[in-house]
Amino acid sequence: MRSIHPWLEKYGEDHQHPTNQAIHLVCVPLIVWSVIALLWTIPVPTAFARPGAWAGVACFFALLFYWPRSRALGAGLFVAFALMLYGCHLFAAAFGMQALLYTAIVVFVAAWIGQFIGHRIEGKRPSFFTDLVYLLIGPAWTLSKLYRKLGWSY
Repeated sequence: MRSIHPWLEKYGEDHQHPTNQAIHLVCVPLIVWSVIALLWTIPVPTAFARPGAWAGVACFFALLFYWPRSRALGAGLFVAFALMLYGCHLFAAAFGMQALLYTAIVVFVAAWIGQFIGHRIEGKRPSFFTDLVYLLIGPAWTLSKLYRKLGWSY
């Protein structure tokens, strides 16, 4: 199985400009949250599962990608996903599913606009234009930056 490190290195090569990096450190988690929130709003038959089941399934499959490639990043992303899922639960309970849907759409669009502005500043195309797997690498790269700052290995 391929290690996550070559993907992180290549992703890092496409994100050298400090402004682009800063934009990504904000926008990537927002995009992840908005995708989880959008999936949360997909109706689930109550006899089958509870609201948010599709978001939980998506997070589970994403973790199946991360865990064998880096247990440390997989564990960190498990915590991040759990917090985002719980946040969606709280948001939907407080404001309703429709408010969660509309908020997720706005956040998704705004964060992607931010990403493309960052890449315009960088002068490079987003990594996922060459390989869609980089849509999964972005969150791991963001978390790896935090790990490095904390002196943790991944």
